[in-house]
Amino acid sequence: MDQTHPNAGTATLEHRGACDRFDDENYPAYSMGAATEMLQVTPAFLRALGALGAARLIEPQRSRGGHRRYSRYQLRLAARARELVDQGTPLEAACRIIILEDQLAEAQRINSSRSHLAGA
Repeated sequence: MDQTHPNAGTATLEHRGACDRFDDENYPAYSMGAATEMLQVTPAFLRALGALGAARLIEPQRSRGGHRRYSRYQLRLAARARELVDQGTPLEAACRIIILEDQLAEAQRINSSRSHLAGA
């Protein structure tokens, strides 16, 4: 039996864009309330992650009404920050560690893709 939606071929661009957001880890889908509930942190903790100056870990987007909206990627960073803080790492130091870890992972990904291209 065909599981394809009957209108799959005629979906509008708006509908396709909305569906693509489910897979976009950078789409700001989560409200402050949802984020704090998922991470089991306070709103103040999330606000602090965006207010640390040079060590700012996340900067949520704002809804039309001005409410903070977080992406899955930002929530993963916040969860890692919480782990480090729970282990006794000061918040600013935790943010710097996560930023450096993220930069290292990106550099390794780039180097790996270049190695694959050079070896091909």
